[in-house]
Amino acid sequence: MKLTKQILTDLKACTEAVEYFEVNKLEGKKLKYCIKKSLKDNHFAWCNWLVVRVMTNKQKIQYAIFAAEQVISIFEEKYPEDNRPRLAIKAAKNCLENPSAASAASAARAARAARAVSESASEAWAASAARAASAAAYAKMKTKIINYGIKFIESKNE
Repeated sequence: MKLTKQILTDLKACTEAVEYFEVNKLEGKKLKYCIKKSLKDNHFAWCNWLVVRVMTNKQKIQYAIFAAEQVISIFEEKYPEDNRPRLAIKAAKNCLENPSAASAASAARAARAARAVSESASEAWAASAARAASAAAYAKMKTKIINYGIKFIESKNE
């Protein structure tokens, strides 16, 4: 898949991302290239936003599970008594293994919960990273998650 300004507009990309796209002359470049370029320039949120917009629902669930598993230890360190993230991950995995109409709705809820855990833990990690001067480790973790998402879009679109 090649990325165009029209695709970004149709997906309702933010103004800053569209400007970045134009300034960096990314029109017509492969999606993977555009994401890798944005990653290199530390636009993790944009990369994540774009990756999930081109995934299937099943891929979104797999991606949310992966992201949540990467950061769940950070969440559990801060909230050791809160088992909802583990339950959400388990429910999402169950849906992938046993798809049905009933489990699809619960998996969607689980994926949203897993994503929320991932985002909360990422924020906690960012604060911790800033305090510990390990921003490079934070960037590496986010890059690992985005690269996992790129595998999905490659198999689907390229």
